[in-house]
Amino acid sequence: MSKIAFVFPGQGAQSVGMGKDAFDTFDQSRVVFEQADEALGFSLSSIIFEGPEDHLKQTANTQPALLTVSVALLAALEGRGLKPDYVAGHSLGEYSALVAAGVLSFEDAVRTVRARGQFMEQAVPSGQGAMAAVLGAERETLAALCASITAAGTAVELANVNCPGQIVVSGSAAGVEAVVQRGKEEAGAKRVIPLEVSGPFHSSLMKPAADKLHTQLADVRMNDAAIPVIANVTAKSVVAADEIRGLLARQVYSPVLWEDSVRYLIEQGVETFVEIGSGTVLAGLIKKIDKNVRVISINSVAALEALQVHEL
Repeated sequence: MSKIAFVFPGQGAQSVGMGKDAFDTFDQSRVVFEQADEALGFSLSSIIFEGPEDHLKQTANTQPALLTVSVALLAALEGRGLKPDYVAGHSLGEYSALVAAGVLSFEDAVRTVRARGQFMEQAVPSGQGAMAAVLGAERETLAALCASITAAGTAVELANVNCPGQIVVSGSAAGVEAVVQRGKEEAGAKRVIPLEVSGPFHSSLMKPAADKLHTQLADVRMNDAAIPVIANVTAKSVVAADEIRGLLARQVYSPVLWEDSVRYLIEQGVETFVEIGSGTVLAGLIKKIDKNVRVISINSVAALEALQVHEL
């Protein structure tokens, strides 16, 4: 029998107003937004529903906001009886996956990702770090270019291995600019696009944030996963709470191996991916990895109501 994976988006999928229809329609979704506001001590739901956009885009708000919307939609979906065989999330989305797997309570998760966002914002002074999307380059060739630039004194590394032909690099502003300048000629890139982000996420420059998160996570209750979770750091299944705790700290400064994670899931027999949360970013990436798998995006009440659970 074919297997199902629930997958959850990360930073970049946010939009003002996301999840409002679920809040208005489903009691179980409304409860999630109320729990977030209570756990954080301020009205995150107001920022999500009303903005302004520059507030929502602040990393310390974006991360709990996306988690809350994903879990609110998950709560409505679970009411329809659909159960996954595996869960995974892209960067921040891994925390949504951990809630789905019973590793973290939602309240602990939303407080943790709020702190994670703050730590990531504080790790590198504004303007000193950067990220860029590299389109059309081979992973090994791009990694070699990054290693060459880093060896010359300006750090830059692979940050998100998203799908064939789409890799994000991260590091010092000078290192990323070197990839922008040299990526086409030396790595075969078709385009290199600087990203509007507040820091060099998933690079070694994030180690100060990882150290703070490690301390934070030590006080957070975690259960072994009831559903196997695919870790960003290893692109392999993980169940043990202590192992998950260590991987979450490493994840902040390690590359997100999304392409590898999706291929691993397909190897395990997953034929249907259900993306739960704002947008359709992951659906696009998954289809570029393997166009033969089925991908369903649950990002609205309309999408939930159109879902035919018996067909999955």
